[in-house]
Amino acid sequence: MRQIVLDTETTGLDPKLGHRVIELAAVEMQNRRLTGKRFHRYLNPEREIDEKAQEIHGLSLAFLEDKPKFRDIAAEFLDFVEGAELVIHNAPFDLSFLDAELGLMSLPGMTSYCTYIDTLVMAKERHPGKRNNLDALCERYAVNNAKRTLHGALLDAELLAEVYLAMTRGQESLAMELEDAAPDDIGMFERRLIVHRADADELAAHAAQLEEIDKASKGSCVWKLT
Repeated sequence: MRQIVLDTETTGLDPKLGHRVIELAAVEMQNRRLTGKRFHRYLNPEREIDEKAQEIHGLSLAFLEDKPKFRDIAAEFLDFVEGAELVIHNAPFDLSFLDAELGLMSLPGMTSYCTYIDTLVMAKERHPGKRNNLDALCERYAVNNAKRTLHGALLDAELLAEVYLAMTRGQESLAMELEDAAPDDIGMFERRLIVHRADADELAAHAAQLEEIDKASKGSCVWKLT
């Protein structure tokens, strides 16, 4: 399965108010392994950047003025992601901005090119009532985010890839093994549990231990009663 972990930085919070994408990053995974392929561009938004947004990502209009515009890289970006499953944290935010950019070019939205999953939704289901932003998930899943002093699309996409793999590893590992196994090999998964039964000496030692616990608890040792 080909997956693309995606993140954006923007001039503000709402594309309906004319805010634009200023950084776009996409990191490729194939069968749950990072391939090293990535798409990363800074973009000229052709408008001012909100002060609060700039405090979050540190990107200024002066830095972006000589960068390509979204329309200049759109075809290359769509070619990179087409047919993949996107992995996005708070997907509605990023997709709304990308859909707005594509709309300015009279192109269909992102779901015409690929599917997506939202890791924020996944995290809320797994950890209800807890903080589930990227920093909190990095801490929870022991992903090193020491370099994340500011938000950045490429760094955040790389961190999210590690978080996603950690968050989903347990539920998919056995399924992947079974999927890759030949029919004659399936039985090996049923034979992995080996039972070592206690010998006479071990049973005697266990009984003696229970007697001591029973005496100390004045006859209320539940293991002995069963």
